[in-house]
Amino acid sequence: MNPATTALTVRDPWALVPSIGHLDAYITAVNRLPMLSAQEEVALGKRLREHGDLEAAGRLVLSHLRLVVSVSRQYLGYGLPHGDLIQEGNVGLMKAVKRFDPDQGVRLVSYALHWIKAEIHEYILKNWRMVKVATTKAQRKLFFNLRSMKQGLKGEAAEADLHRSTLTPAEVETVARELNVKPDEVVEMETRLAGGDVALEPQTDDSEESFAPIAYLADEASEPTRLLEARRRDWLSGDGIAQALSVLDARSRRIVEERWLKVNDDSSGGMTLHELAAEYGVSAERIRQIEVAAMKKMRKALEAAA
Repeated sequence: MNPATTALTVRDPWALVPSIGHLDAYITAVNRLPMLSAQEEVALGKRLREHGDLEAAGRLVLSHLRLVVSVSRQYLGYGLPHGDLIQEGNVGLMKAVKRFDPDQGVRLVSYALHWIKAEIHEYILKNWRMVKVATTKAQRKLFFNLRSMKQGLKGEAAEADLHRSTLTPAEVETVARELNVKPDEVVEMETRLAGGDVALEPQTDDSEESFAPIAYLADEASEPTRLLEARRRDWLSGDGIAQALSVLDARSRRIVEERWLKVNDDSSGGMTLHELAAEYGVSAERIRQIEVAAMKKMRKALEAAA
């Protein structure tokens, strides 16, 4: 008896596939697992459907893991890890096994192919870019078919840079005709494929050339912090100053107004300490002390109002 076939009869069929280690070791292991005959597949499918036999489900999945590896290789051009593609494909395979009906007369490989590709497609659309390039069903179909057709139009040499190569107008017409879509839709998807992710914030370097979209996307006039600051400045320069001055006596108020708030026609400002000292018959130092005390009183009034 084939040792591999005997191994599939163990209670834990998943033990045959290494859970950790190098990806190549996993691929080698799944390629050594034996294929099931049509009769074995039907029998295992009935055991799973009628009795919920998880061992039967495990054997169905194990025998088709090589299919997932084969399908996942078709999507390596998207720049995503092969191991992640296989993992998502395995999820699709398990969904197919769960829904497999052995009485339909269709081999599991034909049924599972749809589910494997569906899971891999979903993974690629979610992870190929930070922003989805395809959202509707028609866009998703165009996304994958366009890449496939571009490879044929540009040749295998362009595969490494497939998403950056631009279609000519004639090629756009050809793709649109083959996929039965409008040329504008092909151009739009081509533009999405050609674009790349751009960091909103600048890179963490000291280069003067460092520039990012946030530098020109932000509306400084509508930035909340700046709006609050501007509103605060407007209040201070108007009602705030008037309210603060109202707590001062007449002499202190006139000193503050003459020293800080009065502007003459020649832009020379108000009176000096010595001029105020001569008017009130005190020293310039006394005027300065009154000014300092008035400023403190005004500051407290503004803080209380805030």
